[in-house]
Amino acid sequence: MSNVYITDAIPYTNAPAHIGHALEFVQSDVLARYYRSRGDQVILGHGADEHGNKIYKKSLEANKDTQKFVDEVTAKFQEAHVKLNVQYDRFVRTSSVEHKRTVQAVWKKLEKGGFIYKGQYEGWYCTGCEEFVPENTAKENGYICPAHQQKYERVKDDSYFFKLSYFNDQIKASIEAGVFTITPETRRNEILSLLNEGLEDISVTRPKSKLPWGIPVPGDPEHTIYVWIDALSNYITALDYPDDKEMDLFWPASVQIIGKDILRFHAAIWPGMLLGLGLELPKNLYVHGFITSGGQKMSKTIGNVVDPFEVIDQYGTDALRYYLLRHIPSGDDGDFTWEKFEQAYNGELANDLGNLAQRLAAMINRYQDGVIGPLPDVGHDESPYHKALEEFKFDRACEHVWSLVQGVNQYIEETKPWQLAKEDDPDHLKEVLATAVASLLQVTELLRPLLPETAEKLEHQFTQGVVDSQEPLFPKKYLYTLEPSRK
Repeated sequence: MSNVYITDAIPYTNAPAHIGHALEFVQSDVLARYYRSRGDQVILGHGADEHGNKIYKKSLEANKDTQKFVDEVTAKFQEAHVKLNVQYDRFVRTSSVEHKRTVQAVWKKLEKGGFIYKGQYEGWYCTGCEEFVPENTAKENGYICPAHQQKYERVKDDSYFFKLSYFNDQIKASIEAGVFTITPETRRNEILSLLNEGLEDISVTRPKSKLPWGIPVPGDPEHTIYVWIDALSNYITALDYPDDKEMDLFWPASVQIIGKDILRFHAAIWPGMLLGLGLELPKNLYVHGFITSGGQKMSKTIGNVVDPFEVIDQYGTDALRYYLLRHIPSGDDGDFTWEKFEQAYNGELANDLGNLAQRLAAMINRYQDGVIGPLPDVGHDESPYHKALEEFKFDRACEHVWSLVQGVNQYIEETKPWQLAKEDDPDHLKEVLATAVASLLQVTELLRPLLPETAEKLEHQFTQGVVDSQEPLFPKKYLYTLEPSRK
């Protein structure tokens, strides 16, 4: 039994949860459930990034107290966790007293180590990204942020800096030695390329006059600690840093899950902070891609934004979890359209799995009065499934499970229980149906981390000694595609 600590990137609470958040939440939940099933002691950490100019401005636009504004948005994210059936153990809000204590302890230790110094920063700044960009990048973009379509601001301020450059070679050596693993390889190469160019020291504060909503610098309340040190520290706030009791047990993190747009922050700045604190680097950093809609970036203007709540309300939680895990390539970009989703729902969930369970239950009821015979040991090879999850290849894990589902369907077609019933061969029929149930129950065990509600229903249906006839697991729906009979 091992101690396993899993985190995902805490979402910025200036807007409700979107389907990209859902992807990350589900992936982290799958890993946590998987390691719990092996008997490991697991902490899954989630949270909310509640500071910064964007949030402050949004609260002003809404004519709301900033704390009240983030309370409302954060509640929506917690609702998303419930809807997605995500079982987290810790939830860190960066506006909390506990987090403030951790961040100020981090600041003091970095400052004591000589890694914080005061200077002046001048550069091009995007309010939407809350990030300074190099002169050459600003020039290439025509001094307009491509992500937010707004002009960069020229900012000149007194600022505290973190000596990130000091840790460049240590971070690089840790990655190359495999101490700090970054998956997929493309993201590892991307950060190594950045490290080869050399990291620069970064500004880690803003004047309070420009950023009033945040944690004040210890000893200098006229400056506010910026997002890098503030938000990134949430991962150790969850372990009660600096008290160290749980830090000793669960740090370094087993895996931290992030989106590719925040790779630099988690593969360069965060490791630099940890080294400055004298802490080990995370064991693994898993980086997922983006979800597009019809090949286009999701945008309210285009009208192609997918609301995960809407998917769940129409098709159920496990249907969305399944699509995100199997049809969004692990570690790469993927696409969602309602048509693609419904085809996967009807073809794979309703047909392959749902119809299998329904057929099997119906035959046991019809031919054996609902009584399930002694179950044999079917002994399918599960190693590809375990290997896939341990390498964060969620799509491959799903594909392996589905190969087993299709195998059970094929077994039924080949053995033809209905023919055995006509031939009055009850012993062979009993053996065939028991083998099919045993195989389906093995599938059920593998489904537990992936589709927990579905696994629970299957277990209830086929482990009582007498089969329980339930409603279809995934009733067919044709809201966005044509029903076959109408084509």
